[in-house]
Amino acid sequence: MPPSDTTSSSDPLSSAPVAPPLRPKLRRSTLRTVAALILREMATRYGAKPGGYAWAIFEPLGTLFILSLAFSLLLRSPSLGESFILFYATGYLPFNLFNGTAGMLTAAIAFSKSLLKYPAVGWIDALLARFILNALTLLLISYVLLVAILWFTGTRTVIDMPPVIGAFVMAMALGFGIGTFNCAMRGLFPVYGTVWTMLTRPLLIVSAVLYIMEDLPNGAQQVLWYNPLAHITGLARTGFYPVYNPDYINPAYVMAWALIPMAMGLLLLRKHHLAILNR
Repeated sequence: MPPSDTTSSSDPLSSAPVAPPLRPKLRRSTLRTVAALILREMATRYGAKPGGYAWAIFEPLGTLFILSLAFSLLLRSPSLGESFILFYATGYLPFNLFNGTAGMLTAAIAFSKSLLKYPAVGWIDALLARFILNALTLLLISYVLLVAILWFTGTRTVIDMPPVIGAFVMAMALGFGIGTFNCAMRGLFPVYGTVWTMLTRPLLIVSAVLYIMEDLPNGAQQVLWYNPLAHITGLARTGFYPVYNPDYINPAYVMAWALIPMAMGLLLLRKHHLAILNR
């Protein structure tokens, strides 16, 4: 006698609907992928140019030299201290860290667009690779230039490191936040990059790089307070000039400017990165 069928239609379990397969988890960025993108970025940006990293040092050094020479002909002394080049370096270098980081992240997806078509490379890898390389490069350049300026000018000052470190950390965070948001917006609306460039051309002038906030009238100070970069440059200078103690610096305000655009940019890229890549 044949065995009875244990999977008859009367069994309630046999008629239960089959659960759909679980969606695979989002791939996490690996150190190997990020490291490979960093090496590719280094070879493309610095390896293809004569001089390589030397130009990365000479460019901000040339800017500081021109600023110092020009304003030394117009002014008797800078707003703080006696060295023009040190005064402008303490404001320009953290500003340059933000500006360079934001600019590199804005073009991160466009730069690695061909590689992002491979499953092993994700859009977050492109962002992290550019951020890590650019931040480390500009931090090293800032350190070399500040040490060289202090040595050549013979300036003797007791540097308060916590404000300096805090200013550079906030500059990196702000650059990452704004750059991530700009990366998403540029991918969704290509004209956004042109508009952003036009709007931010006077950013060097309105970020308290060429002066200190106290040099301005009260009305101008109240307007420029809303520029987070003015807080960063002011904080950086407190570490080099013990007599300078501004009361307008608000690190929480700067970090809000960094974290809110970063969150918005990451959400937009997570939702629309495929549409951006297919443009």
